Amino acid sequence: MTQDSEEQQARDRRVGQQARWVDLEVQRAIARGDFDDLPGAGRPIEDLGDEHDPDWWLKRLIERERISVLPPALALRTEDARLRDELDALGSAEQVREAVEDFNQRVIEARRQLQGGPPVVTALRDVEAEVSLWRERGEERRRSRQRERDDPTRRRRPRGFLRRTRRAD
Repeated sequence: MTQDSEEQQARDRRVGQQARWVDLEVQRAIARGDFDDLPGAGRPIEDLGDEHDPDWWLKRLIERERISVLPPALALRTEDARLRDELDALGSAEQVREAVEDFNQRVIEARRQLQGGPPVVTALRDVEAEVSLWRERGEERRRSRQRERDDPTRRRRPRGFLRRTRRAD
């Protein structure tokens, strides 16, 4: 046997012995309870593969802040689907008009841009028709709340309920 091969075998034995020693120490620590109640216990470990990605910080920012990175055509489709609920949250017809006009302006701008990606197929909204629909939905919500208040089978909270609970605090 050559000296190089003997040295290699000796290194391999040391590495094997060291690995067995580490495993034994870890088992002893587990038995002692050294790993119980560590910070982060019960939570999933973050993906460790991101550190080799030069844009790992950007990906985490997008995930943490829930930033949408969609082409304009897809972003407008998504917004178009949610526009009714967003309009219903507004308090005046003027705010609804401004929101619909802003939406229409962004659709027009997206159509003008010659960027890659899917085509912009989102339709423009008629401002006055949207205001009219907003008013109708508001009237329907008011009628629905009134029907709930007038419903004799509805269980009512006793008067002064909030006052009593506030005093108890």
